[in-house]
Order: sequence, then structure tokens, then C-alpha cells
Amino acid sequence: MNLDPSFLSNIILVLTGFGAAFIAALWIALVIWTYRDIRARARDPLVQTLATLLVAVLSLPGILVYLILRPQKTLEEDYQKTLEEEALLQALEDLPLCPGCERRVKDDWQVCPNCHTKLKKNCETCNKLMELPWNICPYCGTPAAGTRRDAASLDEALRGLKLQDDGGEIKAEG
Repeated sequence: MNLDPSFLSNIILVLTGFGAAFIAALWIALVIWTYRDIRARARDPLVQTLATLLVAVLSLPGILVYLILRPQKTLEEDYQKTLEEEALLQALEDLPLCPGCERRVKDDWQVCPNCHTKLKKNCETCNKLMELPWNICPYCGTPAAGTRRDAASLDEALRGLKLQDDGGEIKAEG
């Protein structure tokens, strides 16, 4: 079988056209990808333009240089990291501080384990924790021990208190 030189020339011409079209499509795809990628990683329009031009002018070597120089994280990743840090700081700030030593304490602690400062008191009736300044238990409504009770008789006010007689002996009233 004889190959016609004009047929062979046409095949080479078609293959060259397809190759050139593929290279042009690859070049355009790299430029577009670079533009989208740098827009997700940088806000500065000058940086966006320079990165896109670098790939547009240098093509494959330009994309290698861009991949080496581009910011590691996207703007969205930086934003998410900032949100996580702010949430962590907010959680740390929400923890109460011991009034004695200024160290962080938990809400359900009665005493600071570092300086032994009393943080909360127990309700005498329901035994739930109350803040020290509270005069009444918010859970059961019982007045705290030692608080003034309006319309209480002297016997009711003294009930439950420990009295000491002259002999140094402690008697429990009630």
C-alpha cells in the first residue's frame, strides 16, 4: 500500500491542529484556574492580577512558580480559624474567676482548690449551691441562714442557732 504524501501531510496537519487546540485549552484552563484560586486566597487586586499574568505569560513554568508562591490557606479557611479562636477565647472568658487568686474556677465548685476561698454556699433545705450574696435559695425559696425574716417571731428566728451558755457548753436550740 502506497501512502500519498498529500494524505500524510493532511493527517499531520489535523494532528497538529488538535495538539495546538489542546495546548491552547490547557493554557486557558490554567489561567482561569489560577484566577479563581488566587481570588479565594487573596483580597488584593494587584496580587490577583500578577498571579494571573504570571501563568498567562509563562504557562506551565508560571503555574509551578504560582504554586510555590501562593498563600497556603484560603480566605475562608483563615476566617474559619479566626472564628474558632474567637469561640475558644469566649469560652475561656465565660469561666468565672476566683475572687481570691484570680484563677479560673468551675460553676459547681464550693471552694477554690488553689487558695481555699469560699465560692458558694449550700442551701439548708434543698442542698443546692447558692451564690454567697444571695439571701434566698432560687431553687426552693428558703431564706438563707442568718438572714432577717420579716414577721418572724423571736423563737422562729433563734430556732436552729447554736447558743453557748455560761458554762462553755454548746446547746442546740430547736
